[in-house]
Amino acid sequence: MDELKKILQLKKERKAIILAHNYQRSDVQDVADFVGDSFGLSQTAVSSVAETIVFCGVDFMAESAAILNPEKTVLMPELSAQCPMAAMITPASLRLEKKKYPDAAVVCYVNTPASVKAQSDICCTSANAIKVVNVQEEDEILFVPDRNLALYVAKHTDKKIIPWNGYCPTHHLILPGDILLEKEEHPEAEILVHPECRPDVVSLADQVLSTSGMLKYAKQSTSKEFIIGTELGLLHRLNQENPGKLFFPATKYAVCPNMKMNTLASILRALENNEHIIKIPENIRIRAKSALDRMLEVF
Repeated sequence: MDELKKILQLKKERKAIILAHNYQRSDVQDVADFVGDSFGLSQTAVSSVAETIVFCGVDFMAESAAILNPEKTVLMPELSAQCPMAAMITPASLRLEKKKYPDAAVVCYVNTPASVKAQSDICCTSANAIKVVNVQEEDEILFVPDRNLALYVAKHTDKKIIPWNGYCPTHHLILPGDILLEKEEHPEAEILVHPECRPDVVSLADQVLSTSGMLKYAKQSTSKEFIIGTELGLLHRLNQENPGKLFFPATKYAVCPNMKMNTLASILRALENNEHIIKIPENIRIRAKSALDRMLEVF
């Protein structure tokens, strides 16, 4: 029996659901029950009746599923699939920053460890960051940990945004020159970029969108060509869902090695051996859940 058949059989036996982020390998996306961005995956994890969630993404995503679903078994196939941005902030460093800005609300991008979410007032994703910031009562927002997303949000709010000095290495390596070269090659193409990109890249975009936003926009747009400024994994779905349209990566180097660690073999191993179970200490889970719940309640 091949890997795919074994996965499907074990998934049925274990009453499991496989969730995959849009940046996963193509074959991992194809075997998943749901493919999406952080916000969509969070919602699916909550609404699923499955007893086991196999989360194909990076560490903070599996943690979020475990935070929101303490009664379910959350499996992370590859423990080494860590998010570099999430590693750029710690609870201790956030506590020190909060002391500097005691009147600021802490808006925490979901790309953070559970322990950081527990120190925050509310979470957000790239899809809803502007809305989350604008519904806060406070005039000052300590936005962690992505400075590029913080700077993008700052252009769409009257609130004072205090950015943390973190970033996504994969998005940060997309350069303005990459966009301009692609535009020269494909002058009719619309430029879609992720708000985790540098401000000078964002300024060149026709649309600044989350991965789910890019998928939706590409379907609805009358344009036939698009330059995509995000991790290359998204092009799999863009091509699948839009026959007849062409998608060009802003750069071939926009690959997150951590996102690509999950494979069919590691998914199978996770289901066979019940590994690796993600558990969050209850005192951290409860506080982190409050921040995630507030985000989910807003929408």
